[in-house]
Amino acid sequence: MSTPLEVHLDAGTQEAALRADVVAGLTATPKRLPPKWFYDARGSELFEQITELPEYYPTRAERAILTARAPEIARLTGARTLIELGSGYSTKTRLLLEALRPTLFVPMDVSPTALEAAAAHVGTDFPSVRVQGIVGDITRHLGFLPQAPDRLVAFLGGTIGNFEPAERAHFLADVRAVLRPGEHLLLGTDLVKSPKVLVPAYDDAAGVTAEFNKNVLRVLNRHLQADFDVDGFAHVALWDADHEWIEMRLRSRWPQRVTIPAVDLVVEFKTGEEIRTEISAKFRREGVEKELTEAGFTLTHWWTDPEARFALSLAQVTI
Repeated sequence: MSTPLEVHLDAGTQEAALRADVVAGLTATPKRLPPKWFYDARGSELFEQITELPEYYPTRAERAILTARAPEIARLTGARTLIELGSGYSTKTRLLLEALRPTLFVPMDVSPTALEAAAAHVGTDFPSVRVQGIVGDITRHLGFLPQAPDRLVAFLGGTIGNFEPAERAHFLADVRAVLRPGEHLLLGTDLVKSPKVLVPAYDDAAGVTAEFNKNVLRVLNRHLQADFDVDGFAHVALWDADHEWIEMRLRSRWPQRVTIPAVDLVVEFKTGEEIRTEISAKFRREGVEKELTEAGFTLTHWWTDPEARFALSLAQVTI
């Protein structure tokens, strides 16, 4: 059973945030846009397609861990409330729901479309679970999470890697602040590995990730009346060995002038000039444990898939 979506990110608030991010990012050097603007309805659909691509191993690897470990996670946490941050369509979460059988499931996402679909499917498959979807930004609205009993917060998919180190520290501290001593965080992290495996995962042969990357330009065209020539930008995925992260960029194919009337902005691009649209940091166990400890968590369990490509960490709020 589900309740109506709880909305803390209405269209006006979201539009204002988009405008602020576009002005700040496209006047910066180098230019950048936050990855959260990929995810309109079309962007969410494209990302679901990405998760099924042969090159994109993280979803399969994380699902393998959940398949093997969900009953153990249920036993270790005793959680009666499952909260999923950046939930999307909550596809993998069914494995946790099956094992936990919680009384309450709280998916939080910026996309009402994804939340409505997830609530409908979970409501059908798990009729005894109450679903309380929250439309919100996980970096701003964690304070609205319900004060329900025995909470497990799941942040899956390696999405933590989209934050730079200082942003990760702030985010993990925010998660810790809303949890009570003894409650748990289940964190998915993609692990450092060969660029020969990493880069194709973000630059697939079918070009789905390229379309996903370019979708941010379509979002700007639609919401801010911009005139980006989407075909005038090439998708680029690079491995940054110093930071141990993948960068996704959009590279201008030729000199361009883009007007964005809604924010009274004109942006010039030289041939080869890039917009950074996403980082996806990769992790090592010692780094994850250090960041969790600094945020006020104790790492209690660490699981990887058989090929050690991806990890799930179970951490408890330090008592």
